[in-house]
Amino acid sequence: MSEPSIGHNSKDQLRSIIERIENVEQQIKELGSDRSDIYKEASGNGFDVPALKAIVRARREDTEKRRAREAMVDLYRGTLGIE
Repeated sequence: MSEPSIGHNSKDQLRSIIERIENVEQQIKELGSDRSDIYKEASGNGFDVPALKAIVRARREDTEKRRAREAMVDLYRGTLGIE
């Protein structure tokens, strides 16, 4: 059975796509490190990191979805007697 082949232009395009993906992955890694540094700075300044992460997550959510989720959490807490 013969090996599949691609044309010259397709080979260049494939190489370009792979290199772009690798570059984006490197940027993501660097940004993750930057995010970690920011949380360490916040912690060093006395901020509660889990609370900060919860706020960041909440700000990312759609407002209506967040309100509905928070209402359910409040309902569950009330049902369980958790203040």
